[in-house]
Amino acid sequence: MVKPVASPAHAPLAERLRPRHLGEVIGQQHLLGEGMALRLAFESGQPHSCILWGPPGVGKTTIARLMADAFDARFITISAVLGGVKDIREAVEQAEAARQGLQPQRTIVFVDEVHRFNKSQQDAFLPHVESGLFTFIGATTENPSFEVNSALLSRAAVYVLQPLGEDDLRQLVRRAQAIGAVPSVEKAAEDRLIAHADGDARRLLNTLETLAVAAGREELAEIGDAWLLRVLGERMRRYDKGGDQFYDTISALHKSVRGSDPDAALYWLVRMLDGGSDPRYLARRLVRMAAEDIGLADPRALRLALDAAEVYERLGSPEGELALAECTVYLAVAPKSNAVYKAYNEARAFVKKDGTRPVPLHLRNAPTRLMKELDHGKGYRYAHDEPGGFAAGERYLPDGMADPGFYRPVERGLEIRIADKLRELRRLNDKKS
Repeated sequence: MVKPVASPAHAPLAERLRPRHLGEVIGQQHLLGEGMALRLAFESGQPHSCILWGPPGVGKTTIARLMADAFDARFITISAVLGGVKDIREAVEQAEAARQGLQPQRTIVFVDEVHRFNKSQQDAFLPHVESGLFTFIGATTENPSFEVNSALLSRAAVYVLQPLGEDDLRQLVRRAQAIGAVPSVEKAAEDRLIAHADGDARRLLNTLETLAVAAGREELAEIGDAWLLRVLGERMRRYDKGGDQFYDTISALHKSVRGSDPDAALYWLVRMLDGGSDPRYLARRLVRMAAEDIGLADPRALRLALDAAEVYERLGSPEGELALAECTVYLAVAPKSNAVYKAYNEARAFVKKDGTRPVPLHLRNAPTRLMKELDHGKGYRYAHDEPGGFAAGERYLPDGMADPGFYRPVERGLEIRIADKLRELRRLNDKKS
């Protein structure tokens, strides 16, 4: 049986169960297993700067501490949430003292939530990392490609940590029970706790600690599922409203709608609502989906998305969420076209690189006599006075500009009829020329 870390009895459960060596670490075997990258780094005897990227509660701080122990290095922690340049300066001074002491010692500077530091704060580490004064380890829940300066990122290996699996979390429950910190847990309650933890060891242990105190007060020998729900209630939500998980989940919703899977779309919508995501944000995203992915294949979709947003504003939660669900299903089953989305992007790209072409004279406004004398609007054919309301052969693009063909309707939904009409109009233009 694994012995817990020698921590005071009053220390948080997560701290009391913190591993003392690699063999006690739960999870992350893709990095710490035999022959894996981070295990090899530990065994090399030579520390190197790195970024530990992963969701909360997966062992980033633990791995950094174990690395310091493995290399007999001084371990200095800086919180990017609370710290600043002063803390970095103090870390540099401590590292200098450790290197020049009677028994020279390496230093590892661990920066938690490194993405919270701004560019100048991150840059402050660079000269000391390059000189070898200390080894830099940053922990982040955000994508380092976006949140860590490229200069610092280029000097550090990036290790991606994964959420803990169900079996990993059950091991944690057993360890907590082994030291007498947690009473017996009913199977259904344990399953709910594992689901609630959602791969986050710290969340699981903090929840267990809260339950253990409450159970002790009520003199319960076992934590049951009904009691668990009564004690924690709404706290049992699993969804994390911030960070990469938020954007991954909205991405899954958008792609499910685009892929015409109403069940998957509803699942991701409810996941976000259940996790506390702002329904107004979801309404805005549904409007975007209607414009980007359904487009003119079904123009009613955009109106329905706007209506759903208005219904939510009028009713609020939970009644208004039904309108969002209705819209989500409609968007998922509607015919899809991104023809307008693509045409708009192509037109923007063309205008950005093209010169400023003059408006042809026959299309110019002519509100004054002088403008008319300068031939503004001369020769313009009023479409409503033409057969079928179409001035065949009339040109509306700048002179000398070829037809760019930005808009190419797809053969789905209403755009089938739009494509037919455009072909007929082109035929009339060709006939006139």
